[in-house]
Amino acid sequence: MYDPGERGAILKLEFNPRRDSVVILLKGGRLPSWGKLSEEERRTSSQEHVALMLCIGKKFGLMHLEGFKLIGPQGDWERFWLIEFPSLEGAEAWIEAEMAPSYGLYGYYEYFLSRRCAIDSISTLPEQHSTPGVVSPRPCPSNIPELAEDRSSVVVLLFERWRPGVEAMSPRERGDDAQLELMCSLAREQSLMRLDAFQLIDRQNTWHRVMVTEFHDFTEAEIFINAAMGLPHSLHASTTFFLAHRWAPEYFSSWVSPG
Repeated sequence: MYDPGERGAILKLEFNPRRDSVVILLKGGRLPSWGKLSEEERRTSSQEHVALMLCIGKKFGLMHLEGFKLIGPQGDWERFWLIEFPSLEGAEAWIEAEMAPSYGLYGYYEYFLSRRCAIDSISTLPEQHSTPGVVSPRPCPSNIPELAEDRSSVVVLLFERWRPGVEAMSPRERGDDAQLELMCSLAREQSLMRLDAFQLIDRQNTWHRVMVTEFHDFTEAEIFINAAMGLPHSLHASTTFFLAHRWAPEYFSSWVSPG
């Protein structure tokens, strides 16, 4: 993940997939039938589900788990997830376990396998050293808290593919340089809080890659979306945007073992 952090960061983004892990991209949600269960049935099912998924994560070396709640749900699609394992075996086991009854009977699932794209950053400022603050205790993932979105930032999910025939064009013709300049500008202004990019292993008809970008507020997110639709890039790329908030980030980060 790219985290600009310091003012003056220079960004280099290449859509060349890394081969050191497999990332599940999940469009998920709960089906209306979930609401027909009693509160006790939902609680029991959720607890059993969490126990199973924690077991899978530990067994196969879960590397990253992060969820985003769409600000505007798309039918049964309510959340977008990044789930990373060191191997395909772990990703397969996670998907199979997540869809298992009883919890899996009430879920909406669209799974896509992907690779992280290479992102490098070079700071133009001397290294900054901060004074350590008070460290909050890590939540226990077995204890399910009241889950809620983090409204302190806005996440833009960008789904994109080149239009047919564009792959034969040079990066300059496609407007890649202008897009890179935009990213660098946002990073220098400290508007861009994070950037992740993922390339699908099995390309879809409407999108080949997804970028996850995070901003302080809606105004910055809107500026980014408008700029990303600028010429000449928008002539050659088919792009769809969704706005989201991070979903219970402290809790789900606790699912990954430190180190």
